[in-house]
Amino acid sequence: MNSMWVFGYGSLMWEPGFAFAERALARLDGWHRSFCMRSIHHRGTPDHPGLVLALDAEEGASCNGVAYSVAPDRAEATLTYLRERELISSAYLEKTLPLALHDGRRVAAVTYVIDPDHVQYCGGLALEEQAGIIATARGGRGPNTEYLWNTADHLHELGIADADLDWLASRVRALTDGTPR
Repeated sequence: MNSMWVFGYGSLMWEPGFAFAERALARLDGWHRSFCMRSIHHRGTPDHPGLVLALDAEEGASCNGVAYSVAPDRAEATLTYLRERELISSAYLEKTLPLALHDGRRVAAVTYVIDPDHVQYCGGLALEEQAGIIATARGGRGPNTEYLWNTADHLHELGIADADLDWLASRVRALTDGTPR
């Protein structure tokens, strides 16, 4: 039996929460990383939603992130964990999508993408509006600012460029004096 692969493009990059056998940089084509999901649990509340990253489909786009290989004997437990974490409000859809690993291998990976028909979908928000929301939201897993800054920092550590995230991280730091709210 082959390993199961999981693609991380947001918090799974810096806090996977599951045991993995291998970690590799990877690219997913046809999708882009975007703060297009209102968070009502982890980084916001129903009364004051935050924003979290999701993969939004876009022709010609690509998203760089991290692929994790999970040993066959850990696959079921890992899927259970991921479904409890990622499918908390059904705004994400679980898909198995083709990835290109940076070493040239091609794998199919469990990937969580936004459901554009879900009420929490908010694609197309202006960056300034995103910054204002992220600067003030807080949920069960902490401030929305922490999520943004951790993701931006880990993208930098991995050598992955994301101009929108860089702009947002800088703008939110300016709005909050760099203090998580």
